[in-house]
Parts: sequence; C-alpha cells; structure tokens
Amino acid sequence: MRLEDYWGIGPKTSERLVLALGTSRAIEAIESADVRALVDAGLHRGRATRILRRANGEAGMDVLATGDTRSVYDDLLSLAASHALTAHAADRIRVLTPLSDREAVEARLDGVVAARDAWEGIAEADRERVVEAFDAYDDAGGSDLAAVETALALRDAGLDDGPFAAVGELEADTLRDAADALADVRGSIDPTSVDADGEIEIARGADGELDRLRDRLDAAEELENSAFDVLDAVRDGSLRDFEALEAATIDHVASETGVDPATVRSVAPDDALDAADFVSATLRDLAAELETEVAEREAAVAADIRERIGGMRAGVDGGESGGADDGDDGDDEGRSHVARAVDAVSDVAFLLSLALFAAEYDLVRPTLVDDGIAVRNARNLFVAGEVQPVSYAVGTHSLAGDAGVASADAPPTGDRVSVLTGANSGGKTTLLETICAVALLASMGLPVPAEAAEVGAFDRIVFHRRHASFNAGVLESTLKSVVPPLVEDGRTLMLVDEFEAITEPGRAADLLNGLVTLTVDRGALGVYVTHLAEDLSPLPEAARIDGIFAEGLTGELELRVDYQPRFGTIGKSTPEFIVSRLVANASDRGVRAGFEHLAGAVGEEAVQRTLSDAEWAGDDD
Repeated sequence: MRLEDYWGIGPKTSERLVLALGTSRAIEAIESADVRALVDAGLHRGRATRILRRANGEAGMDVLATGDTRSVYDDLLSLAASHALTAHAADRIRVLTPLSDREAVEARLDGVVAARDAWEGIAEADRERVVEAFDAYDDAGGSDLAAVETALALRDAGLDDGPFAAVGELEADTLRDAADALADVRGSIDPTSVDADGEIEIARGADGELDRLRDRLDAAEELENSAFDVLDAVRDGSLRDFEALEAATIDHVASETGVDPATVRSVAPDDALDAADFVSATLRDLAAELETEVAEREAAVAADIRERIGGMRAGVDGGESGGADDGDDGDDEGRSHVARAVDAVSDVAFLLSLALFAAEYDLVRPTLVDDGIAVRNARNLFVAGEVQPVSYAVGTHSLAGDAGVASADAPPTGDRVSVLTGANSGGKTTLLETICAVALLASMGLPVPAEAAEVGAFDRIVFHRRHASFNAGVLESTLKSVVPPLVEDGRTLMLVDEFEAITEPGRAADLLNGLVTLTVDRGALGVYVTHLAEDLSPLPEAARIDGIFAEGLTGELELRVDYQPRFGTIGKSTPEFIVSRLVANASDRGVRAGFEHLAGAVGEEAVQRTLSDAEWAGDDD
C-alpha cells in the first residue's frame, strides 16, 4: 500500500514521512495509530490525529454525521485524554473512533470496566507509585528501561491480572535483570530477536574499556582537527632532522591521547612528503584506528547486552503470552520479555487512562441493545459544578418499568420521536448534547455518565445545534446537513435543536412536522427541540411531546428550572420569569419603566407574583 492511499496524505506529506521514517516505518506508524511517530516526523498533532482516525476507523467516522456531532466527539476524547497517564496513551485515546463491530464494543467495555475496578481496588499508596512510574516513563521518553521499570511497578502494585494479565505473565526476576542490562543502553533498542543487528547506543559507564577507547578517540579527533597546532608544538629549533620531528610527533600524540607510543608509531606513514603531511596523516590514521577499536568494543558490549536481554525470550517459561511466530524448537524467539514489557506497559497505560476517566466521572457500563436509547439520571460531562441528572428515552427500552409508567425515573417506551419543549435556558440543548455524548461513548466501547443506560447501535448520529441566523442560506445548509443522513439506509439518531431559529415560525413548524414524519417513516429515532409545539399538526402516533418547566426565580433572581422533562406535556417558556428578573435588576429608571411596560404585556400580576416569590425565597434562605 502506498502512503498516498491513506486519507489525508498527499505528495508533500508522503515525502516528509518517507524522509523522516522510511516508507515501511511510516506505514507501520499509521496502521498502529502511532501519533508520536508522525508528530516526530514533522506533522502537526491535529493533522496526525485526523489521519490516524481515518486510517484506523473509517467506518466508525461515518457515525459522526454532522459538524456538531464531531464537535461533541472531539470534546469527549479531549476530556478523556486529559486523564491519560502518558503522552502516548493520550494520543491513543485521541484516535479512538466509533466501532462498527459490536463484539469489539463489548470487549473494550469489559476491559475499561475491569481496569477501573482493579484501580479502585488497590491502596492509595500503590496508586501513587503507579502514577509516579508512568510519570518517569514519560520523562524518559518511553524508553525500554522505563517500560521495564514501569512493568515492575505495576506488578508490585498488584495490577498483574485481569486486564493487566500481560504484565503478570512477565517474570519479575527476568525483568529486573533486563533493567540492569538496559541501564547500560542510551535510548531504545529493538530487542525482538536475540541475533538482532539493530544499533544499540551504549551509555557511558556501561563498560570501562569502551569509555577509555572513546576518550582516546575524542582526543585523537580533536588533535586531527588542529593538525597545524600540533605541528607547531612539536617543531622546535633544536630539531635538526626529519627523524627527530617524527619522534617528537609520536611522543606528543601519545601523551595527549593516552595511546601507547608503539600504536601511534604503527599508524605513522613511511612515505610522508613533508612534516605537515606526516603529522596530518598520523593523526588521521590514528583516529581511524581508534574508531575501529571503539566500534569493535561497542559491538562486543552490545552483544553482551543482547545476550542478557535475549536470554529472557517469551516462551521459555512455558507461557503462551507471546505474539510472534514459534521457532523450530518451540520457543517464541521472536519477542523478548523487554519487547513484551514495552507493549504491555503501553496497553496498560491506555486502558488505565480510560479507567481513570471512567472513575473520575462515575461512568457506568451501558447495556447494548438493538434499538433505542434510554438513560436514567444522566449527566452532561461538559457542565461544571452540581448538575441535575435527567432521565430520558426514545425507542423501545426496559427502563420504563411497569407498563404505563411514565415518571422521571422511567421514561415512556416505544416512541420513535420526541418533541422537546419548554423554558428558555431550560437545558433542552444540554439534554440533546448529553444524549449525543452517551451514544458516542457507548459506540466507542466506553462507559457513560448515567445511573443506567441502554444504547442501540447507530450508523449515523445527527446532532444539530441551534443557529441564530435568519436567512435562506442557513435554512438550506441545515436541511442539507440533517436530511441526507436521515434517508440513508441504516439506523440514524436525530438530535435537532430549534428549527424556528432558521426560518419564520409558521414555515418552521411545517418543516418540523415533515422531519418528525420522515424520521418515523425511515425507522429512525429523533429528539427535536422547539418552542412551536402548539403550532405543530397532529404528530404521528409514534411521536410524543415532552416539556421542561421553569418554576420561578431564586432569591438571587436566577431562573429556577426543573431540568427533568415531563413526558407527554408541552413545556412553557414562561417569559414572565425573565421579565421579572429584568425589572428587578434594572438600575436605570427609564430602562426599568420599559421592562415594566413589557411586564404588563406578559401579565403584570404574574410578574409581581414572581418577584414576591423570589423575595420570599431570599428571606427564607
């Protein structure tokens, strides 16, 4: 496959990736959703994320049918990524997409819920040690040594079974031996084979002889770069012949580099043209000789490190956790304990990060169903502070309890569409956003913010926020955004906010009637928010009208709303509450008189009663 075959990769991006990574490594990075590799190659993180989402979840991205749906999706992943234990885990979270395979959804839910339970089951001190280990892992750039040390920390904290079984299958003693060996390495190595020829950068202090050779090479190269200074140092008026200059050069170079004079003499040329040629050739050949010795010693030390790490091959302990092909002798020679530790730590960081996200927001596992979406006491993750949980549903579900029950805790079942009405600032749009977030989280195999939830499988989620522009262009773009996904084959969830904001009320009511009817006819599910419920024609039998009610003003003149919709009831906008607040807060006499005039229009008595109730509530506090 060519790089340019991937979504979002054109000729320039392809050339950049090839120059930085090579074609094979670039394809591997894309297929494994390695954001860090693409960013290191020079791509902007946002662009890299978009490319990997498409490369690894093309079908899932089709679920995000509108820009507003994609906005909620991005916000959810950003929120989840903010709880990531490592930078790489955050990158992996950001490229999550809705899953088209229901079994994959169930499997991820299993893993995240089990990881959260395991995390909550360990002592606080162990949690701190695990977090510190992942912090050190990040600080070390995710090196092999850091991965091995993190695996040991996870084992010590008891996170070694269930969703962390890959860590438990690693032997602690061999991991400690590997850590000792990796301490002699600078950066990362490729330990996938005992006989690997990949380069290993040996750290200073790993081998005394190698350090001495490196020091001599550094000194020789420094002299080579200043050959004329060396010639000036050895040339003396007392030197009467060329042989004396040769001897002085050898002694000087031996003294400055620590190399035995015999070794210097062995590389000195026999046929130098003059003194300058002799000095420069001696220094050049000595540097080359020392460079060879350093390379040979590095190879020997690297071989020793490989042997120390390679002796920990997966499979020699009788386990079956390796992922490589078996060799002829039955051992899994393809992957060492180090390679397995690197992969295990990356996977644990990812899974545990999602578990922390779930724990932080008290998310619960949804029940996956064929059709419908229902939540009991759901919360909006993007609203700060104390929020009133709400229960809501469209479609068939089992949260309704006994037949005929329609209470806050048990939304009606069977309706394909709801028309949601009610007070300004009553949380209608927030409820749409909450439903959208629940559907998206469940589609990605993640727990949801509710006391209980049943979520169907949706091929498309159409979330459309209110747009406060009154022109034909907005109407046309809105209809082009919401209608095509609705008429496509498959299962669609429609979440549409206030059509009346984009055209005149009478025509908006007609359009809304048409959308509700089309939603029912197409077998889709929908929640439509409007203030025009009383202007709607009779709705299909499979549709209902719900309402949110404002209940007055608080002592601080804040609108007091019951955010839980009342099923089968048209909600009221109750403008007298808003006008009452404006009257009470007006400091200018003329402005106050204007608001009092409006109070007469909406009902003077209602406004006065509202102000009286608010004053009483303030005194009561």
